[in-house]
Amino acid sequence: MAFEGRVKIVVPGDDPVQIQGSPELDKLKPYGDVTIYTDRPASSQEKVKRAEGAEVIMNTRGAVKWGEEEFRRLPDLKIISLCSIGTDMIDLDAARDHRIAVCNLPGRTAPVVAEHIFGMMFGLAKRTAFLTEQMKAGQWPRMNNVMLQGKTLGIIGTGNIGATMARLARAVGMNVIAWTFNPSPERAEKLGVRYVELDELLMTSDVVSLHVAVSDKTRGMIGKRELGLMKEGALLVNGARGAIVDTPALVETLNAGRLGGAAVDVFEQEPPPPDHPLFACEQVILTPHCADMTVEGVELLNVGVVENVIAFLEGHTQNNVAI
Repeated sequence: MAFEGRVKIVVPGDDPVQIQGSPELDKLKPYGDVTIYTDRPASSQEKVKRAEGAEVIMNTRGAVKWGEEEFRRLPDLKIISLCSIGTDMIDLDAARDHRIAVCNLPGRTAPVVAEHIFGMMFGLAKRTAFLTEQMKAGQWPRMNNVMLQGKTLGIIGTGNIGATMARLARAVGMNVIAWTFNPSPERAEKLGVRYVELDELLMTSDVVSLHVAVSDKTRGMIGKRELGLMKEGALLVNGARGAIVDTPALVETLNAGRLGGAAVDVFEQEPPPPDHPLFACEQVILTPHCADMTVEGVELLNVGVVENVIAFLEGHTQNNVAI
């Protein structure tokens, strides 16, 4: 084992419940003692206090963020094991400066997340949220839905989730095109997609589905110009990160009736404020960043976050995105 003696392992804010009560925690007993806080820390000071003396943090909630201010005050910290694919809750540059490993779970829940996003696309196409709301209000609306078979799905980002989304869409008879930073004929053949330029994807897709990681290159990549390129009546699905889309531009485009609707699982501020402008849009389906929240998805993440800790403690770090 790379670490001598027992280590201190902290889960700083397991709210909503992710890992507390999981049998996977038993695997950590030979390595150290686990302390789980069942509410979110209210401040940076509280986060630091909870993690003082810990060599290991298991960050089970993206709302609990870590950066330079916290790292300077946690000299014992050696690894943050994330219960997620995304790493946007961590200042990776600061982690590198402090020699803190940051381990994520790439692809672990791709089938679970893709199924959720696929379902949102269908719900949006069939206007399920809008029609339900109208009927509850005593209405009997008559309007066309969208048939997806034979239509074109444009996938932006063909990592594990985007690849699974492509497979599901092909299975129901959709034509799939895609854009990625590093396309290749081999990748296109493997996924059964055709890579195109981003503008072409936006102009020709009946549905655009976002699956890129948030970065300086992707933040705000779908703005007023890009939304304006989309076909009239097209659908936008965002299962990536809220910052990928310019929300005011999306709201403006929806309210103008140019798009057929938007399905959104991710928001720049989570939870969003009660007056979030998307709440007032008619043709939207919204879920609270819960695409991986199934029994299967939760345990897949719990298995992975524990495996990453054990691998690090045994001296063969895996899935390290920081050092």
